[in-house]
Amino acid sequence: MRNKGDARIVRAWTMYDWANSAYSLTITSAVFPMFYVGITGAYGEERFIERFGAPAASLYSYALSAGFLLVALVVPLLSGIADRRGNKLNYLKFFCYLGAASCAGLYFFSVDRLWIGLACVVLACAGFSGSLVFYDAYLPEIAAKRDHDRISARGYTMGYIGSVILLVINLLMVMDPDGDGTTLLGIRDEAGYAARLTFISVALWWVGWAQWPFRVLPDRVGQPPEEKHVIWSGYQELRKVWQQLTHLPRLKRYLGAFFVFNMGIQTVMYLAVSFAKQEVKQPDGSPIADDSLIISVLIIQLLAALGAMAFVRLSRRFGNVRTLLIGCMAWVLACVIAWRVQWTHEFYGLAALVGSIMGGCQALSRSTYAKFLPATKDTASFFSFYDVSFYLGTVLGTLVYGAVYQVTGDLRNTAVALGLFFIVGGGLLLRVPDEERPLPAEG
Repeated sequence: MRNKGDARIVRAWTMYDWANSAYSLTITSAVFPMFYVGITGAYGEERFIERFGAPAASLYSYALSAGFLLVALVVPLLSGIADRRGNKLNYLKFFCYLGAASCAGLYFFSVDRLWIGLACVVLACAGFSGSLVFYDAYLPEIAAKRDHDRISARGYTMGYIGSVILLVINLLMVMDPDGDGTTLLGIRDEAGYAARLTFISVALWWVGWAQWPFRVLPDRVGQPPEEKHVIWSGYQELRKVWQQLTHLPRLKRYLGAFFVFNMGIQTVMYLAVSFAKQEVKQPDGSPIADDSLIISVLIIQLLAALGAMAFVRLSRRFGNVRTLLIGCMAWVLACVIAWRVQWTHEFYGLAALVGSIMGGCQALSRSTYAKFLPATKDTASFFSFYDVSFYLGTVLGTLVYGAVYQVTGDLRNTAVALGLFFIVGGGLLLRVPDEERPLPAEG
């Protein structure tokens, strides 16, 4: 492999963020959630529950949880195998193609094919999340520690910009301002045909742009390939990483803090639109309009790109951990505002705040972990711990969100629960030492 910092390899690495972020914006945040509500809502909620045994929103949430759990269970094993064989790129490709094909499969979504459609939701989620494990694991191998913050933020920035470009194209495909059944691009929309085409566009965008990093990123990094006992080596690698973590208190404590505050970040990302749809009103008292929600999503994405770069500057002055602590404090403020927000214009302000801190916290979280890693060739196995924390946190965060709403009957109380995640996460960050030091000897 070329020396760390090779501009061509770094540029190709960031382009995978450009490629796969179309999924996170169009499929998870904007078009598909509204499409899903429209299709299932037209069927009738009572009729839907009678047929499938649960509300449509709950089944969608469970599908996402299943996707994250699948990744959390499978990817650590694959990461150990990838480190053993030194073939991260093959696994990156596999999950990319799995996710893109599943996005394309959503074109055929209908109530009559609900379980097949939800299976595509699960596999798309798994493909997106699984590919990030191997994508993230390249960071410490293509960049020196001093450049981790900058390059990680650059990747997130490319992802935000690329996903917004495709979302704008997709909005032209689905928006029908005249209400005559024809979208802005002249597509005659019948049975959600225009929205279905956006799912195809995500698949093509994802796979197409991914060919750039697939051609440039090194095929094999680390140890020479091994042919014997490869599956068992994955478990052995995970055990070895865990044993190393017990002697790396800074890394271990950081992972604990990350697990908690990331629960809040990911829950906000996946359920902010749902929260706004129920709690935010227009001046006439009606629920917030879909186009207003899309505007807020665009605000978050665009400011997230700027926020990622701003957090890099802050980290140079205050250090990574203290900058993340500042981010947690800002998240607490956002939760307080969410608890009180009522009107569309107020929600735009909240979206601006969330966007400003979301990109920075995500980018800095990844680069901080990369900085704290010991000198090792087993980067995929170490990053599998990071990503398992990421995905399990998402599952637990969304479960707490649903449980608080179910128990209290007031969706605004979920903002209080999320605020507690950031308070506890910030407190755990205070326990992260400035320098790595070994645990004191026992006995």
